[in-house]
Amino acid sequence: MSFGDINRVNTNLQAMSSQFSLNKINSKLGENQLKLSTGLRINRAEDDAAGFSIASKLSGKLAGLEQAERNVGDAKSMLDIAESGMDTIMDTLVDMKAKATQGATDSLGATERGYIKNQIESLASEINAVADQTTFQSTSLLGAQGDATATGSSNIFQVGESSGDTKQVDIAALRADDLFDTASGAISGEDDGTNSATVEGITLTDATRGTFNTLIGEIDKAIDNVAGAFNQIGIDQNSLSIRQENLSQSITSNSAARSRIQDADFAKVQSESVKLQIMQQTATSALAQANSSPQAVLGFLG
Repeated sequence: MSFGDINRVNTNLQAMSSQFSLNKINSKLGENQLKLSTGLRINRAEDDAAGFSIASKLSGKLAGLEQAERNVGDAKSMLDIAESGMDTIMDTLVDMKAKATQGATDSLGATERGYIKNQIESLASEINAVADQTTFQSTSLLGAQGDATATGSSNIFQVGESSGDTKQVDIAALRADDLFDTASGAISGEDDGTNSATVEGITLTDATRGTFNTLIGEIDKAIDNVAGAFNQIGIDQNSLSIRQENLSQSITSNSAARSRIQDADFAKVQSESVKLQIMQQTATSALAQANSSPQAVLGFLG
């Protein structure tokens, strides 16, 4: 750009050129200050249209991944609560097994077996109480009284940022009326085979040695069922842990990708700012000099 003739005062091209350069420098310096204050290289689309678009998509993906990771944590907490209820039910079944084995021997009389019958029925009621009270966010996990479903609870968890990233977890129903049925002849009036019992606990047919002997086998089946539920919940917990680790790695990778695109290099921006500040001072000095140059024309009038 021409600086013009300093002998012409009507249009000071030198000052206009200096002002133009100073404005550009001030604009770049302002952009650098914004980058330093926000930590972002791209603050609006005009800074880098393609980069802004990619970074925005990555931000959306990261939001989904981070929430999915929290969802997995909540799912694991739900399964931990279910497992705790299962532990108590298993311990109760073990106690029932000991009582049934005790009642299955002829060294006891009818009165003692009657006491054992009452104890076993009470333990069965405790199993139902534990199953009914094992809940997460008001959802019954191990089956509720009168529940006719085949499982205690069927849950679908959103474990990824896309619509197809879901995992279904089924937890077995473990109330006493789900674990025992009347077909064995040891239990009466509590289960019609449809999981639709509406009474608490189970009732033994009688307190004879034969009933207790049959009940031993039924309790073994119940223990096997709870053991199977433990196995499945362990598989699901392990699967969720793997998914949680994968989500954590994905969050780290996508955060790094977004950072490379959008975040500012502080050392580079600060170095550029120092250069611009020097240029700003130089341009300001040049503008002052350009504005004073026309004063020389006054010498022609002396």
